[in-house]
Amino acid sequence: MPARCSEVRIDSARDDAIRPFDELLLVRIACEGGATRVELVRDLGSAVSHRLSPGDWRKTVEQSSSNLLAGGLVTESRGRLSATTAAFVVASKFLRQPFDGSAAWADVRDTHLVAKALDLDAGGAARLKTLANPDVLRTRIAQKAFGLKGKKNLPPAKLRAQLAVVALERAFGNSIKAGFGKGSSLSSKAARMLAGQLSTSPRDFATDAKLIAQLAAEQVGAVQTDTDALRLAILRKLVTQLLETPKTAAQPAPPVDVPVAANDALPPSANAPAPRPGLNDFAQAVKKAALPCAQGWPGNKKAFISQVWDAIRVDREAWALSEIEFKCMLAEAHRHGALVLANADLKDKKNLADIERSATLYKNTVWHFVRVED
Repeated sequence: MPARCSEVRIDSARDDAIRPFDELLLVRIACEGGATRVELVRDLGSAVSHRLSPGDWRKTVEQSSSNLLAGGLVTESRGRLSATTAAFVVASKFLRQPFDGSAAWADVRDTHLVAKALDLDAGGAARLKTLANPDVLRTRIAQKAFGLKGKKNLPPAKLRAQLAVVALERAFGNSIKAGFGKGSSLSSKAARMLAGQLSTSPRDFATDAKLIAQLAAEQVGAVQTDTDALRLAILRKLVTQLLETPKTAAQPAPPVDVPVAANDALPPSANAPAPRPGLNDFAQAVKKAALPCAQGWPGNKKAFISQVWDAIRVDREAWALSEIEFKCMLAEAHRHGALVLANADLKDKKNLADIERSATLYKNTVWHFVRVED
């Protein structure tokens, strides 16, 4: 049984010789049963394949093993590397969690290393273990990526509601704070469609679970949404960070100007986010677009939301709004009193298509018109 970490001192000279990437291999060696070099190559191979060739990876394992042996952090017997008592101090510091080597590699990989890679506040051993649950992992990724606070084990419906709020705030250029924090003002379908706008490929997701899985995968750079692909992407992110971390806190090298090929150069605005309107600008634009298509008599003129949307997406193309964003922004502007919406009490069959296209659900009301002031 290793001594407590607080009772062990690491020689600073030896500690300085250990590279950040060596510490990752040390964690693998310090797991239950230790590891051979072959096991190191196998167990971490997929996590480094995006940066190192098989030959370079084998050389890296050999070099790291030599560093750890020379630093007195591991011992070797018949080809198997085992952690010394001092290694658990280094591993705990690296993981930012108490680590005594009693857990299996798979468990450490799916909890300790995931928390390390995502810079998550694991919050103790019990909460750390929950990261092994795929749904909890996806939730934590989404909360971290979109700056959401609250419980770490939110059910999908509540997380979807929070994501919808983030999407609405982004639609307004983050100039307002939305008022439906608990999601009570939007139907589950509308909130899911709105939250879906946060995806790199906005679309209507069939379930909250699929929405959250896709957003989590995108945030860590996973190609697929399954658990294995998610964890692999997370580990690769960690490997990239470690390989790019210098051994010592030396002064950074001066920047080097690297010429960019003409066909690779992008105009300054190519990656700039689409400009989004504030609440008042949005309301004024909607009222202006509604005026030409308004129907009714003086004092009761209204424009179909669908017709206003057709005008806005042309006149305000630079806003790059989706229809679901537009409708939710309308509801929020109505709630703030910036404009007034109305519903179709009497449905004319001649306008049935416009009525159906205009339907905007908010709380227990379905809006169809934008009121136009005379």
